[in-house]
Amino acid sequence: MDGPQTLYLIYHDPAAAPDAPLDLHGDGHPLADGLWLVRSGLSRSKLYHRIKWQLPEGTALLCAPLADDPEGWPKFKGMEAGALAWLKGG
Repeated sequence: MDGPQTLYLIYHDPAAAPDAPLDLHGDGHPLADGLWLVRSGLSRSKLYHRIKWQLPEGTALLCAPLADDPEGWPKFKGMEAGALAWLKGG
């Protein structure tokens, strides 16, 4: 996606994950089951709805923008390998 990218934290109930991989509408890296960091050119509302439409109705979902610089990145431990490298590479 061309244009400015926003970093988002995405969570959905992992028990309700679809059989096919989610289309994250951007570049993403998993942190844990149902928890993702995603860089997308979509607005928060558009990204939220595009992911929502891929999940079963009523599935818990969170889409939160983050500051995409080292000061705004979340701190984490015990997440999927490569998350910090993915952040630094973007």
